[in-house]
Amino acid sequence: MQRFQQYINGVFEDGSGRFESLDPATAKPWADMPEAREADVERAVEAAESALLDGPWAAMTATQRGKLLYKLADLVATNAPKLAELETRDTGKIIRETSAQIAYVADYYRYYAGLADKIEGAYLSIDKADMDVWLRREPVGVVAAIVPWNSQLFLSAVKLGPALAAGCTLVVKASEEGPAPLLEFARLVHEAGFPAGVVNILTGFGPSCGSALTRHPKIAHIAFTGGPGTAAAVVRNSAENLASTSLELGGKSPFIVFADADLDSAANAQVAGIFAATGQSCVAGSRLIVEASVKERFLAILKSKAEAIRIGSPLEMATEVGPLCTARQRELIEKTVHSSLDAGALLVTGGGRPKDVGYYYAPTILDCDGVTSPSVETELFGPVLSVLSFETEAEAVQLANDTRYGLAAGVFTQNLARAHRMVRRIRAGVVWVNTYRAVSPIAPFGGFGQSGHGREGGLAAALDYTRTKTVWVRTSDDPIPDPFVMR
Repeated sequence: MQRFQQYINGVFEDGSGRFESLDPATAKPWADMPEAREADVERAVEAAESALLDGPWAAMTATQRGKLLYKLADLVATNAPKLAELETRDTGKIIRETSAQIAYVADYYRYYAGLADKIEGAYLSIDKADMDVWLRREPVGVVAAIVPWNSQLFLSAVKLGPALAAGCTLVVKASEEGPAPLLEFARLVHEAGFPAGVVNILTGFGPSCGSALTRHPKIAHIAFTGGPGTAAAVVRNSAENLASTSLELGGKSPFIVFADADLDSAANAQVAGIFAATGQSCVAGSRLIVEASVKERFLAILKSKAEAIRIGSPLEMATEVGPLCTARQRELIEKTVHSSLDAGALLVTGGGRPKDVGYYYAPTILDCDGVTSPSVETELFGPVLSVLSFETEAEAVQLANDTRYGLAAGVFTQNLARAHRMVRRIRAGVVWVNTYRAVSPIAPFGGFGQSGHGREGGLAAALDYTRTKTVWVRTSDDPIPDPFVMR
């Protein structure tokens, strides 16, 4: 088995414990991982604080920080094939997706490299004649960055990039489910020349690692991607250190198709939106809301496309859907699908295990019209699409907003006025019109409601990793009057 190490204060080392990581395609151990516990977390945070306050990182100009980020971006691009293979092996995400995504991750680091020396303060035209007042933006402090197993390199880049551009230092916790690509990424951080302690990368379990990190008194900001349940625990822990938080959580995103849409184009987007990454994406378009007059036609197109999907080894480029990451996730999906069928949902296609070995689950479509189906409400994080229909635009809006989440939405229509109305009325942090799953380092990303708060991507993300310092300078040469002498 391959053996991985954690990265603390510029040194690669074993954790306080070890655990085995399973290959989702075979359900067998393939790698030996470090398990960080409270003592490891303590050393990582101390190293990050020391790097923040003293040493070469604290003395660097913003331009110098940007040059290090440019170097890291080049190393990510060069090593993308190896990183992609590790992510595929450890999480089951197919190689064609990991290869494309990791190659694009380099652009996120390039964007924030260029932004590093463009985070500006301001001069205030104050209402006092003998005062100059300006604002400085300084790093918020030591950041705890916690990422889930899916798309770890992307989800870490949207935290590391802006935080490093702002001058922060970080302790990154990789998910215990599939940490290999992020632990390997630590070698690129080291090779790029970041000073010791600036970036620390470890992995471990919630009670012994995640909790110790999020409640540590020296953590100033917590950037978390994951589920709402874990996020609630993170927020409770932050009450102990009063750290600020940015939370990118789950989603049950509506995918709305009007009768005037290009149905073939919308079907391709829907297939990508729910079956890409085996449905293991926070923005998965898992609720199809289709106009009743074209529902049967659209479902027929989707059924044909779903049943043509190539299921196989995630390491083969021809594979279009691979395994789920964990057995636990497949069990949740199976239980929810069975409950939905018992509630009256109709199985259009899928609904079973296409392979005897590995954590595979077939692309599944459930017609949930007119029934209360658990699949409509539950974020399954798998290749399961729930279908609803509507008669009017108002009904489409009501169905779209009938969720505790609010991360993303898709609207497919050729009516431009209708598209603008829908964008205004849908409660979601990202709305795609006649496209789906498009991202860019330039565009902020985040949700409403139980999908979290804060934004990743864009200038706003970098500013979130700063705090404002107000500087007052008295410009008069006259002595300050005695405050106790009446004049």
